[in-house]
Amino acid sequence: MSKAFTKENDADLDADSDAGAPALPQGLKNYMTPAGYKAMRDELAHLVKKERPEMVSIVSWAASNGDRSENGDYLYGKKRLREIDRRIRFLTKRTEIAEVVDPATQQELDMVFFGATVTYLNGKGDEMTVKIVGIDEVNPAISHISWISPVARALMRAKVGDVVVVQTPAGPDELEILNIQYV
Repeated sequence: MSKAFTKENDADLDADSDAGAPALPQGLKNYMTPAGYKAMRDELAHLVKKERPEMVSIVSWAASNGDRSENGDYLYGKKRLREIDRRIRFLTKRTEIAEVVDPATQQELDMVFFGATVTYLNGKGDEMTVKIVGIDEVNPAISHISWISPVARALMRAKVGDVVVVQTPAGPDELEILNIQYV
């Protein structure tokens, strides 16, 4: 059988998944903020219009050099091209099913919904500020949490002054909502 028709490793078996990207739970919508949607569309455009064509030309050049079995440029280029194609498929699928929700259009500004920036006090007395975003926009470094995370689910529909309980690995924790903003 030709090597062209075989999988090279187990990572290629699920070609449409993106390693490290969270799976979208069955039956839930892929909510995104306008900024997250734009970032995803920009990455997709960059991959399709710039990075992939550059890699195709490198692979083409490397293939023209002769023996492909020991040609590092060719082998690396093919591997990188597979990674780019996998990411393009992933981004295409996620943007197609995305439902963009603009927090600026939120009517009930006194309650926590998708897109809210919430400041709360936890049971230890630590003040925390988080922004509730889509699953593909999560970034703990800047306190962006997924709308399906336990903390976000506990905060949903709460108002300033409410105390909600969230289950943590250490047990239940009470969160007192101090401020809600839609930026």
